[in-house]
Amino acid sequence: MDLLDDSIVPERARGVKAEAREFAREHIEPNAREYFQSGEYPHEILEAGQEANLVAQDIPEEWGGRGFDLPQLLALTEEFYRADAGIALTLQLASFGCEITYEFGTDEQCEEYVRPVAEGEQISGLAVSEPETGSDLAGMQTRAEKDGDEYVLNGEKYWIGNGVEADWVTLYARTGDDEDNRYANHSMFIVPTDTDGYEAEHIPEKMAMRASKQAHITFDDCRIPEENLIGSEGTGFMMLADFFNHGRIAVAGHGLGLAAAAIEEAWEFTHDREEFGRTINEFQAVQHGLADMLIEFESARALAWRACEKVQNRDHAGYWAAMAKTKATETAVDVAEQGMQFHGGRSILDERRIARVYRDARIPVIYEGANEVQRNLVYGQAP
Repeated sequence: MDLLDDSIVPERARGVKAEAREFAREHIEPNAREYFQSGEYPHEILEAGQEANLVAQDIPEEWGGRGFDLPQLLALTEEFYRADAGIALTLQLASFGCEITYEFGTDEQCEEYVRPVAEGEQISGLAVSEPETGSDLAGMQTRAEKDGDEYVLNGEKYWIGNGVEADWVTLYARTGDDEDNRYANHSMFIVPTDTDGYEAEHIPEKMAMRASKQAHITFDDCRIPEENLIGSEGTGFMMLADFFNHGRIAVAGHGLGLAAAAIEEAWEFTHDREEFGRTINEFQAVQHGLADMLIEFESARALAWRACEKVQNRDHAGYWAAMAKTKATETAVDVAEQGMQFHGGRSILDERRIARVYRDARIPVIYEGANEVQRNLVYGQAP
């Protein structure tokens, strides 16, 4: 069973997909259980991904990357997340936020910060969410105050991938208080993590995606030079809106990979396990369950790839990205739950792939904008 076949994938993305599948089989799948159980950061796998030129390669060629477009990124994402979501998230977070700099920053910023990430010498992070604020981008309170030729940062960020491990993060911070236009009050900044006043600690044990590390960051009179502002003041919200349209297509890929893994496990298990003198796939109720899993998966994948094209062409991008992210991630949750039911008591053992997938699948419905917010976007942006 090859649910992630390339017949739906554009020709230009099939080579990258093949590279990602080979890498996943060699480096991710054999180590998935170990890293899930230990909760350790997969440094060696990240280094292997950098050496294979499969990490941070959406970065344009002029800054050291391969310039992957959105279909190539989605093709790679499907394969990585089918192998293991926690390790896959670590690989993708290694360049998180770089797109904002290479799309809106200066050549000097790209040379100093983006190129080392593309070349595997550094990793980055993106600091947006806060302890009391998740999907409300206009409500973030971490502040950047101008003081001469510097900005002074104060506040907190939470759930920040690579907040401890990164060499630098892209920070979303408040620079204004215009009540009439709450979408023009935030800006984007590059913050090296060795700056005085930057403190980060790992968020303790998570139930899922345990090979990926998230952090709680505090900024206490953290000073950065004014040239670390990306673009101009007050444009941070619009930068993030554009960034998240692309990111939500990638998260749809997270859901597709997880859903494919759940279906593969359920299919194999039901065709091998015997009950009442026959394999359980011979029962009509099980056949219907498996059929429903396939129907939902193929529907989600067709939508994701259609949305990928729409977002790539900036054709009602927010609408399509929100639909794809919602459908794919919720499909992953549904098929993982059905897979757990088919596995019976064995499903609760964390040595079982289905148990890991079930826990991992619960996360993408929340990050990159909770799916309740995505439904608001679908309704509000319907063409």
